[in-house]
Amino acid sequence: MSNPKAYDEFLEYAKSLRALSEIAANLSWDQEVMMPPAGGTARAEQMAVLAAVAHEKQTDPAYGDQLSELIDMPLDLLAKRNVELAKRDHDRATKVPARLASEIARITSHANTVWAQARSDDDFSAFAPTLETIIALKREEADCIRVDDQSRYAALLNDFEPGMRLDVLQPLLEGLRPRLAALREAIAGSAHRPSSLSGDFDTQAQMTLAREIADVLNYDWNAGRLDLSVHPFSTGMSGDVRITTRLDPANPLDCLYSTIHEIGHALYEQGISSQEAFMPVGHHVSMGVHESQSRLWENQIGRSQAFCSWLQTHFASAFPDSGLKDPTALYRIVNRVETGFIRTEADEVHYNLHILLRFELERELIAGELDVGDLEAEWNRRFERDFGIAVPKASQGVLQDIHWSAGLFGYFPTYALGNIYAAQLMDAMIGEIGPIDDDIANGRTKAVLDWLRSNIHEKGSRMAPDALIESCVGAPVSSEPLLNYLEQKFAALYEL
Repeated sequence: MSNPKAYDEFLEYAKSLRALSEIAANLSWDQEVMMPPAGGTARAEQMAVLAAVAHEKQTDPAYGDQLSELIDMPLDLLAKRNVELAKRDHDRATKVPARLASEIARITSHANTVWAQARSDDDFSAFAPTLETIIALKREEADCIRVDDQSRYAALLNDFEPGMRLDVLQPLLEGLRPRLAALREAIAGSAHRPSSLSGDFDTQAQMTLAREIADVLNYDWNAGRLDLSVHPFSTGMSGDVRITTRLDPANPLDCLYSTIHEIGHALYEQGISSQEAFMPVGHHVSMGVHESQSRLWENQIGRSQAFCSWLQTHFASAFPDSGLKDPTALYRIVNRVETGFIRTEADEVHYNLHILLRFELERELIAGELDVGDLEAEWNRRFERDFGIAVPKASQGVLQDIHWSAGLFGYFPTYALGNIYAAQLMDAMIGEIGPIDDDIANGRTKAVLDWLRSNIHEKGSRMAPDALIESCVGAPVSSEPLLNYLEQKFAALYEL
């Protein structure tokens, strides 16, 4: 069935909205990577104006009328899904006043500069007033978009994981805690202690090796680039997908595994059908699914014995004075379980505990049950409760993440959800294509990428997130595969 001319007109309009979103993403990338420090105020105004233009186009009544007509027309499946997604976004946008959308864009752009300086100075009080403003705006936004008896936080969560209900997510994530805590305690009581890296690792050599890893993981350099930022991230779509990493002369693994993580995100975006670029369906389906791609590559692949066999040879070549000549030693080092303060540096056992802390705090902040003035003290108290050590400074505690300065409330739980999805996807992939260790040990990862391309990447937003995962794994979302994977892996590593 051919689609009506009205659909083609709608699609061109929808593509223009996506183009505006990508312009904003490129401006944000520039702010993180290239913009001079004094440009923050001007960039905030630019982002506010762009957000206002995008909001005006998104909420145009004529566009809404067009969507209302199309939603009941007999369209093919792809066209119908494009209209459904566009109407969802239009309906959400019309609930948010243009003033509010513009102000959120302005304050979060400015907040990035404030947060970065406060983090550098280890001074939460310098960031707190800005954070209070952001939270007030996000509460106002949540009040605009929530439906029925939905909580503010649940409404914001839906922006990152469409269709996910808080009453489903909360027990799913909280259910991780007992077995993770037990595993953490068992490891702490083990006599086995893997060694750690020490020394000074040339930062240029780190970047060279990071690029080699990108090559092995099939990152398309014609459609991407690798730069440096305070907080590693990935942004862009289709033919322009950019990633960043960071450098620490004392810890090259931070650079390498941050790079792998962001490559996982980038491969997803590079794998979405170019024919559907700028269409509503030509977009990642959710941040939980997005995180499943980065975490699968970083952990199930990147921290596997097989990948460490490949990596050790290249690591020894990049850092000949490291003394690291044994792939097994590298495998133990990259999977070393150690209580630490920084989420992005956390091992697999501790990582989800970091997320649970943030999930807990941000729900209370949005609900008004926790004041910003008490946030640092509460962070420190609850961190010591969960991890058994005291936070020494704000940059290792409440100021370590960029998310709240960007207004991304509801984003953090998608990291843990991504870990849950990744474990299920890995089991399903191995069940379908068979063992992959020999290929991975020899730097051949295309079979993994091909499976993810056909099962996740190329499907874009054609299905809802939970339906997409279930179509791949043949079962509902469950934390059991993740917990089984962690317990089996670390029981062997720590001889439990």
